[in-house]
Amino acid sequence: MGYAVIMLLIVFLCHEVSSISTLPHKHQTISLLKFKQSFTIHPSASGFCQESYPKTSSWNTSRDCCSWDGVVCDDITGHVIELDLGCSELVGTIDSNSSLFQLSHLQSLDLTGNNFSNSHISPEFGKFSSLKHLDLSGSYFSGQIPSEISHLSKLHSLRLSTVFSIYSKKLRLTTHDFKSLLQNLTQLRELDLIGINISSTIPLNFSSHLTTLRLTYTGLYGIIPESLFHLPNLETLDLSRNYELSGYFPKTKWNSSASLVGLDLSGVNFSDNLPESLGYHLTSLRSLFLRSCNLRGPIPESLSNLTRIKYLYLNRNSLNGTISPGMLSLPSLKYIDLNFNHLSGPLEDFKSNSLISINLEGNQLQGHLPHSIQNLVNLTCLILSFNNFSGCVDVSLFSNLKQLLCLSLSYNNFSGRVDVSLFSNLKQPRYLSLSYNNISLTNDNNVTLPESLYTLELAACEVKELEFLRSTKQLSYLDLSNNKIQGRIPDWAWSNWMFSLQDLDMSHNMLTSVDSIPLQFADIIDLRSNLLQGSLPIPPISPTYFFISQNNLSEEIPSSICNLTSLVMLDLAGNNFRGEIPQCLGNITALQVLDMRHNNLSGKIPTTFSNESSLRSLNLHGNKLEGKIPRSLANCKDLEVLDLGDNHLIDTFPMWLGTLPKLQVLSLRFNELHGPIRTSRIENMFPELRIIDLSYNVFSGNLPSCLFHHLKAMRTIDPSMEAPRYFGNTYYQDSITVAIKGSDREIVRILYLYTVIDLSSNKFRGQIPSIVGDLIAVRILNLSQNGLQGHIPPSFGDLSSVESLDLSGNQLSGEIPQQLASLTTLSFLNLSHNHLQGCIPQGPQSHTFERNSFEGNDGLQGFPVSRSCTDDRVLDTNDIVSGLDDEESNSEFQSDFRKGALMGYGSGLCIGLSIIYFMLSSGKPIWLARIILEMEHKIMRGRRKKQRRQRNYRRRNNHF
Repeated sequence: MGYAVIMLLIVFLCHEVSSISTLPHKHQTISLLKFKQSFTIHPSASGFCQESYPKTSSWNTSRDCCSWDGVVCDDITGHVIELDLGCSELVGTIDSNSSLFQLSHLQSLDLTGNNFSNSHISPEFGKFSSLKHLDLSGSYFSGQIPSEISHLSKLHSLRLSTVFSIYSKKLRLTTHDFKSLLQNLTQLRELDLIGINISSTIPLNFSSHLTTLRLTYTGLYGIIPESLFHLPNLETLDLSRNYELSGYFPKTKWNSSASLVGLDLSGVNFSDNLPESLGYHLTSLRSLFLRSCNLRGPIPESLSNLTRIKYLYLNRNSLNGTISPGMLSLPSLKYIDLNFNHLSGPLEDFKSNSLISINLEGNQLQGHLPHSIQNLVNLTCLILSFNNFSGCVDVSLFSNLKQLLCLSLSYNNFSGRVDVSLFSNLKQPRYLSLSYNNISLTNDNNVTLPESLYTLELAACEVKELEFLRSTKQLSYLDLSNNKIQGRIPDWAWSNWMFSLQDLDMSHNMLTSVDSIPLQFADIIDLRSNLLQGSLPIPPISPTYFFISQNNLSEEIPSSICNLTSLVMLDLAGNNFRGEIPQCLGNITALQVLDMRHNNLSGKIPTTFSNESSLRSLNLHGNKLEGKIPRSLANCKDLEVLDLGDNHLIDTFPMWLGTLPKLQVLSLRFNELHGPIRTSRIENMFPELRIIDLSYNVFSGNLPSCLFHHLKAMRTIDPSMEAPRYFGNTYYQDSITVAIKGSDREIVRILYLYTVIDLSSNKFRGQIPSIVGDLIAVRILNLSQNGLQGHIPPSFGDLSSVESLDLSGNQLSGEIPQQLASLTTLSFLNLSHNHLQGCIPQGPQSHTFERNSFEGNDGLQGFPVSRSCTDDRVLDTNDIVSGLDDEESNSEFQSDFRKGALMGYGSGLCIGLSIIYFMLSSGKPIWLARIILEMEHKIMRGRRKKQRRQRNYRRRNNHF
């Protein structure tokens, strides 16, 4: 009887449990299937993931949902408590009505690495009250993160990091919600908000349970609270790429030292030395990333205590001193990067063979390479370029480094012969660079480089032939510039690299012919400065940069050049091309630089530039172009440099070019441009113009005051221009010909500091407008060989930056303004062949100007044109000396003499008289002797007066 009751009870309980579990299974199955049906599957959706597969593709009603891929249920209740659909290739949206939110018992939810690009994070996520793990990383959510996320008080792990892409819309988290989230999630162990736009300071209230904090690229600013470094359980801290964030390292103990394993503060501004405490307390560190932190001073010796560290990145700072031998001997160190600091001294021996990658590029390290390099048998990458290493590149150093994938020794002082066999033992080298040393590459053993080679840089290595590259079939980047390669590029080379080569630089060699360039994926082709002859070779597929200037190419430029629709820069300068410029070049909207200067081109300038044009620089100088300047250039709103000089253009001044907002260089010299430069009704004309050269044309009328009024860039001096900056970029730098100090010079790179106005050799007349003196940034001003009349404006004394001033060959009259004597920067002055008169002003630069600077002005007197400056009357010695005491006198002569006398009192009699001599240029020995006697008399008389005053003072003091 009792046995039967027990069996009935067991059956009843089993039935009840089955009923309890069946009910949620049914509803959950429906919810999950609805969720599945709201998405499509596409492999590209999981670009965030290294591996992916569609987990939901196997979901169906033939099996219990708790056995589905990615689904975990509670063993007792049957509720779905875990849903892992990370990297499941899902494409679609999640809105607030999604059946996902019916799974109310979820404790872990992972949707990472899918594509929900049109979805916001729904406030419904905040209703998962049992949730401990939430991962929505890399799934292209956008918009505001709802405040309801901070209601998930049981969360241990929250990951919302976004995909780094300029095309992705960033998630945003308000400052208030950020603080609330940290305040309410008191159980939080891991917080990953990489790439979220927070734009806030860092709060103080972090969970003491926190082990991982990743806030990379979140727009944080202010100062890192020191309490963050003292979190007791912190293992990983990543605040990198917050460029408005500053910090200070703890000077004493780091409370998290026992647990901190990974520290990344790259891009945070410390402007401080690395403290010794870092190496003493953070002994558990496996990775330390302090890139671009404005760190200075030496690397602490204490870093040698980081015996567990594997990744050490201190690159792009201002660290100085030597590299401690202990750092290169750390037993666990695998990757060390100290590039672009100010480290110096020799490289000590490596005593650890665990190193995989060494990057010391861009320092001032010197001496020979240590022999211990040969013991680094696990080394895959060695980058020592841009240092001062010297000695021979010993083959024995690299004979054991068979795992080496990249080796860069460029831009050092290595010398001697280097045989290609140096690389013969490498299994699969990918990157080799020896450019710009003092080495000579040889191939005595007829070795060929391995097929695996991807990048090869051998610029200026005295390479004479290409045979050692015959086996390379994967080359993507090849730099053989500045070598001695002759003849033609062999057919096997084109065949090998047809589908791989993206960047080819064989400039500055002695190549004589290139029949074709059959590269299918080339982005950069540089064949400048060779001896190429024949017609222009056109690549089959459009490169971005095509440079073939300074050769002997001839014939017409084929219109097929316009098929290269992706061209950004086209440089055909310095050849012998003839015929017309293809009009269709104006239709290439991507084109930024078009340089065809110094050819024999004729016909008209292309007239097809459209509003979509990207043109930044157009240089057609030194051809035989005719007609007018095309109005379609006004469509090129990005145009900065326009050089149409030395052609046969016939037109009036193109004032409409003033509407180009970025135009900084305009050269129209040596053409047949004519007529007056008329006033424009447009207010903001030529706002950025820094160089204007209209010389050797037939412009007439008065000098254009309106034009000078518009030149705003020449009216102020920009202090940021102190460091040299040039027009152009790494691949191309603009050049221009200007008249400097009386002779034409080609400026190979246009410096932003150049500010030039050259209106010489025209038919301008009338007076020089005083407004020219407002252009205080001008360095070269040339108004010579015109018909200018009137006086030189005194406002020219305000041209504080002018270095070259040429007003010769005009009809200027009157005296030279005294203000010109104050121009301390003036190194070239030409006022010859005018009608100037009076005394030449004397100043700091006066003695540097030669006589021919003033010749052809019969009325000028003084140094250097005459031995005296007497205002057409003979002065005796008494007149001169007495003039020193005449306070009412206004003569320039007396003023100059007084200055010299005062200098004499301050500097001594001889120096003072020397100054007077140079100021007055009086060479009469008797006259000068009489001046000296009178000056001595006056000085002695002054001294005696001073002595009498001192004696009277002492007497009064004694009396009282």
